[in-house]
Amino acid sequence: MTDDHSGTPIKLRHDKIRIAALDTDGHIAKRDYERDLDKLEVKMRAILQAYLFTGDRGIVVFEGVDAAGKGGVIRRLTAVLDPRAYKVWPIGAPNEVERQQHYLARFWTRLPSRGTAAIFDRSWYGRVLVERVEGLARDDEWRRAYTEINEFEHMLIDDGTKVAKLFLHISKEEQMRRLEERARDPLKRWKLTYDDIRNRSNWDAYEQAIDEMIARTSTEAVPWHVIATDNKRRARIDALTCITDCLSAGVDLKPRPLSPELQKALERSLGIKCD
Repeated sequence: MTDDHSGTPIKLRHDKIRIAALDTDGHIAKRDYERDLDKLEVKMRAILQAYLFTGDRGIVVFEGVDAAGKGGVIRRLTAVLDPRAYKVWPIGAPNEVERQQHYLARFWTRLPSRGTAAIFDRSWYGRVLVERVEGLARDDEWRRAYTEINEFEHMLIDDGTKVAKLFLHISKEEQMRRLEERARDPLKRWKLTYDDIRNRSNWDAYEQAIDEMIARTSTEAVPWHVIATDNKRRARIDALTCITDCLSAGVDLKPRPLSPELQKALERSLGIKCD
């Protein structure tokens, strides 16, 4: 399969990933977690600072099972970032206007400008997940979406955008524990929706859709990274490691020196001399 927009081939990865067989156990000591988290947050800040000079742009795509911890990872990812350098897009059901358009149209308008990053809390993969399972898209619509999505992402790559795709998964038992915790905690009930209950009843259908999504859209240029999240600390470190590795590939993260003109102005006007 090739991208008609350029000579770049679209090659699928052939990793045999099955969500049901994923080992969701994991552990990391609190001290190691805090140390690694600090390093990864600093690296993410360095990446976006470098983007200001290189003109690179990045996209992080989060998909996952309900209650898998997407929000927690996003909060840690953005904790030390300048809010002008990124935008988080929480993606829900399309509105009435969006339903009249091609399903990718609303994502084109949310792509990052140069020097910035966009974080999608759910994404265009809704076409082959929720819309497929819930019957919101016809069979021919979601079946052709795999090719459309691969071509869309490869247009982004060809244009110089770096893309990291993460799927967060938990065991069915851990999901039940988290849903119960949300229901019983008044400060967490806002996270609980009827969709969480309905989607759980379709667990097997979603597993099938997820497996096929990964098999059909994990390409060599834009692979899926599947993160087990039963242990939240382990999951956050694994997720941030994947993201920073993807977004920093080929980017010089060393701090930029002051320009000669600015150095002269600082010394002349303020008496500040920088080496």
